[in-house]
Amino acid sequence: MQIKFASYNIHKAVGLDRRRDHERILRILREVDADIIALQEVDRRFGRRMAVLPLDAIHAATDYVPVPLSMKPDSLGWHGNALLVRKGIELIEAAPVPLPVLEPRGAIRADFAVDGRRIRTIGMHLDLSGLRRRHQVRSVLDHCADCDHHVPTVMMGDLNEWSQHGGCLQEFHHGAWKVLSPGRSFPSRRPIARLDRIIVSAEWQVLGTNVHHSPLSATGSDHLPVFASLALPKK
Repeated sequence: MQIKFASYNIHKAVGLDRRRDHERILRILREVDADIIALQEVDRRFGRRMAVLPLDAIHAATDYVPVPLSMKPDSLGWHGNALLVRKGIELIEAAPVPLPVLEPRGAIRADFAVDGRRIRTIGMHLDLSGLRRRHQVRSVLDHCADCDHHVPTVMMGDLNEWSQHGGCLQEFHHGAWKVLSPGRSFPSRRPIARLDRIIVSAEWQVLGTNVHHSPLSATGSDHLPVFASLALPKK
């Protein structure tokens, strides 16, 4: 069973040209063509926290369905985090993941059924503070440990971690987690930092990872999308 996972901080759909363009973001998502996508900064930060990707536009322009986790009627995500899943993949359950925060940050979890296997996906956007990032990773790991089912898991998102191996990434070394670094994804025009990561549990075989760098993605947000193609062996 092969699944393509992707993570993308869409910067509230505001590109380097300073235009908010949800159609451009949706075209980029079609380019990436992942099965499960974690998005960050999908809602406006203040007021009604309206989604910057209209629900009807997602349904009309893509093959994705948003996982229902919105905080408010006009929102798409939880503290700006959202998960999109390709139509045909069954959602079993979904929940927000509580994080210790001072600013609006968050994480979300969804369990899916794919070819009869239960898998778990966590999307997250971590703090700018290094110490708080470590606390947040611990909270995510504790949440996974407390879930009723222990299943193949993929975590991904904008970790805001500039270190290649240290910082909050060290928290994953206490378990059987593999931290994937698809490549430099920030800033999008001339990327120098590997802020966007994908972390996988031991069950997954990594077939490949990369950064999606196209003319559209180079201007659509301040981050580039990252992705990983993963496989699960037959039981």
